Amino acid sequence: MKRGHTLKVAFSGILIALALLFICLGGILPAMTYAMPALGGLMLIPAVVELGPGWAWPVYFASSVLGVLLGPDKSAAVLFLFFFGYYPIVKALLEHKVHSRLLCLLFKLLLFNAAAIAAFYISVSLLNVPKMVFSIAGIYLPGVLLLLANFVFLLYDYAVGGVAAFYFSRLHRFISKWLIGNF
Repeated sequence: MKRGHTLKVAFSGILIALALLFICLGGILPAMTYAMPALGGLMLIPAVVELGPGWAWPVYFASSVLGVLLGPDKSAAVLFLFFFGYYPIVKALLEHKVHSRLLCLLFKLLLFNAAAIAAFYISVSLLNVPKMVFSIAGIYLPGVLLLLANFVFLLYDYAVGGVAAFYFSRLHRFISKWLIGNF
């Protein structure tokens, strides 16, 4: 195995561990159930930038499997599995392939809504999350919550872009030198 390949595997392992850490932290406080998987998804940005999507997908899969198996909060693991984990990879691919900003945004919103609906049904059906979790003042409103979640998603999309830009401008040169073995 070449040195560069070994460093890529090690770097992937570090990113998997960090993503898993965030997934596990999602079980500490109820409010962190949503925030920590989102932060865990940000660990995929270095995988996409430094290693490319071909390496980023296995990082996502390993993080997801370990999150489901080891994570104390299965809702946080499901959120990572069904959206936050792969979104930075898909975002990078969409923004690279789809040149129309409006069409790109439409694809992102369709993806988010499909993932949110799937996560809802899996949470309620398989994980036995009570439907009252999706209530406001005792009124069952999953549609309203989905609409509100779309606004939060747009903020998250913007934040992922900002974190990716920060990573590329501040950290990329150091990490890329490390990965090719030029310390």
